[in-house]
Amino acid sequence: MQTSKRTPVFLGTVVSWMLFAFIALGMWGCPTYNVWQQEMSGRAEFAKAEQNRRILIEEAAANLEAEKLNAQAEIERAKGAAEAIKIENGSISEKYIQYLWVRQQKNLGDKTVIYIPTEANLPILEAGRLPKIPNYSDPEN
Repeated sequence: MQTSKRTPVFLGTVVSWMLFAFIALGMWGCPTYNVWQQEMSGRAEFAKAEQNRRILIEEAAANLEAEKLNAQAEIERAKGAAEAIKIENGSISEKYIQYLWVRQQKNLGDKTVIYIPTEANLPILEAGRLPKIPNYSDPEN
């Protein structure tokens, strides 16, 4: 029965060595894991920044292309206006100006404010927007 006296001591020694190894592994592994985790976090941030930069470049290229197309459209509009003036023999009549004004009104959408010029070429501004003034001589008000 001597074996039974040695078993608890041997078992205690093995457990203490395993505990010591586990602590040593933790002391080495935790800083190593932190370094690895920071490296992975840095790579993720770098990839995100690179993707954001690519998105900005693509947006800038799209804006540039849109501006080029807008400039071409403006040039074509000017050419059309010049051709229309040539057709009118270099003189723009008052009827043609009225036609252009009416044509431009379709671009207003659902706006209902219309400015009507008077004989002095001054528009009547907001004629229908004055508040109703109460009449104090009327007993109903």
